[in-house]
Amino acid sequence: MIFTEYLAQLTSHFTAIVGDFQPQDYLALDLSVENKELKKINLSSPEAMQNYIQLQLDHSAKKVAFGGYLEKRNLYKRSEHFSSLSAEDRNIHIGLDIWAPASTSIQSPLDGKIHSFQNNTNFGDYGPTIILEHYFQGIQFYTLYGHLSLGSLEGLEVGQQVEGGQRIADLGGPEINGDYAPHLHFQVIKNIQEKTGDYPGVCSKNNLVFYAENCPDPNVLLKIML
Repeated sequence: MIFTEYLAQLTSHFTAIVGDFQPQDYLALDLSVENKELKKINLSSPEAMQNYIQLQLDHSAKKVAFGGYLEKRNLYKRSEHFSSLSAEDRNIHIGLDIWAPASTSIQSPLDGKIHSFQNNTNFGDYGPTIILEHYFQGIQFYTLYGHLSLGSLEGLEVGQQVEGGQRIADLGGPEINGDYAPHLHFQVIKNIQEKTGDYPGVCSKNNLVFYAENCPDPNVLLKIML
């Protein structure tokens, strides 16, 4: 079975992982290089990004924005964390972003256990991050939750059991989440490659084939507006 097909059959309907928002509350948001409106926005400012996102929500009468899987973005040009003198810049987003207010609760979509966690403090990085390990039907995989509050890491233990729907964290603000407008970076990972507390959420074009296969569209699992 193809991994995306396996993921799809793990949930039968919309699965909430951010607050108590319902499918009708969601707005698909384009933050790609193709969005010409973003040329008018200071992408280095979390406040400017939050104002832009809120404006889109207000115009659409929606409450929460989402999107970004395999989206090529200029957002990462502000941080050396995503660039290298010897390699192609990383600017293709390989997770799903859900933009909601700081302190919004985060729930696990499935039963699992704590694989690892840490505060990734590079500028433009995840900030506080939790990775869960899941095992169903003989297949092991992982889900990553980035841009959390610092308090979300308190009291966690590797191997700690988590139930589907259980609150595992809260969203952090720009001062702790890597300097972004508040949002969850949610990512599905087939092979964690022995990494702990962190896994690339942005890749270069040169590595896209591998990461697109190893990190399929998380919305296959969540089923937001499918």
